[in-house]
Amino acid sequence: MDMRSRARRTFVAVVLLTAISSPAAAIKIGVMNDQAGPYSSHTGAGSVDAARMAIEDFGGSVLGSPIELVAADHQNKPDVGLVIARRWFDTENVDVIVDVPTSSVALAIQQLVRERQKLVIFSGPGASDLTGKACSPFGIAWTYDSYAISAAPVQAALQAGFKTWYFLTVDFAFGHAMERDASAAIAAGGGKVIGTARHPFNTPDLSSFLLTAQNSKASIIGLANAGPDAVNALKQAREFGITAGGQRIAAMLLSIVDVHALGLETVQGVLVTESFYWDQNEETRAWSKRFFARNKTMPTMLHAGVYGAVTHYLKAVASAGTGKSAEVRATMAKLPINDFMTRDGQIRADGRVLRDFYVFEVKSPKETRGPWDYYRLVETVPASRAAVPASESQCDLLWPK
Repeated sequence: MDMRSRARRTFVAVVLLTAISSPAAAIKIGVMNDQAGPYSSHTGAGSVDAARMAIEDFGGSVLGSPIELVAADHQNKPDVGLVIARRWFDTENVDVIVDVPTSSVALAIQQLVRERQKLVIFSGPGASDLTGKACSPFGIAWTYDSYAISAAPVQAALQAGFKTWYFLTVDFAFGHAMERDASAAIAAGGGKVIGTARHPFNTPDLSSFLLTAQNSKASIIGLANAGPDAVNALKQAREFGITAGGQRIAAMLLSIVDVHALGLETVQGVLVTESFYWDQNEETRAWSKRFFARNKTMPTMLHAGVYGAVTHYLKAVASAGTGKSAEVRATMAKLPINDFMTRDGQIRADGRVLRDFYVFEVKSPKETRGPWDYYRLVETVPASRAAVPASESQCDLLWPK
């Protein structure tokens, strides 16, 4: 054997030995959300810990690689969110972004993942446009959307004989989406929207808007807002005796932590729609008690959604045998979603997770059995009715050319 052949074989052996002995690159998951602002109690640190729980329960590694978790606060600003996402994708090797509450931030991230061909799994934002005209082959709307949480209570209210609606809507993308989707469901069900008032985000005084809604005599006042706006609206609605006067309130996005903070005396009788409630069954109770022990609060549906999203993502990585986004996304769609939150869920081509939703009525103080026992089930909305019908979608991924 000449020196050149010996050198070549030695080089190949060293390369193979290095490949075998070097640790595999980590799978890195980034949780991006509001960690100090108005939505921090709904997602925030709780969502980060829900992702951590999912990683721990999965065993901490996948395909022989460690699973790393990073987190960042987008401050509810699209420009801040984009800076974080670009850094994560371009220099920090983040494989998937999870959560991203605030629809304006989510819509910006959705465009970026289309360009970078990286995955994002939304738990926090609710604009149905994320799986409509702004859909992406790399974006998944995991936990809910404006269609599910607006159409579901509309259907329940119409069946109960409440036909006229007045909307109190936060004046940005998510509020507009909720109002639009609810209005379409009202018209389809034979009801009528008799007025709308739009207010700026994080408005402390909503009295003038509420008085207008009260004077409209609408049978239902729909709160197409969330977080502090929904909380303020419910506080002031009680002060004005709106529900005592016979009108009902449907809060499109009210979380259990909001109900806990406000108290049943203030929120009793309000209709809410969720894809998860901690006290639904033995599985939800078991997981929620673990979450409570770590975070001192019961989980919201957004927290539960992050846990489920991360778990399903890791199952897909393991099944696909790779962390490459396109292959993982295709495998996520093939695998049924089965966890404490969902039974036989599916990811549609537009990225929308198809699962059941639940319309609850908030209990009165006399009905509750104790802290966090706040909801009474009114209706289970099957997955087939909880998502925008494919035939009505504006997402071109449902109609490939």
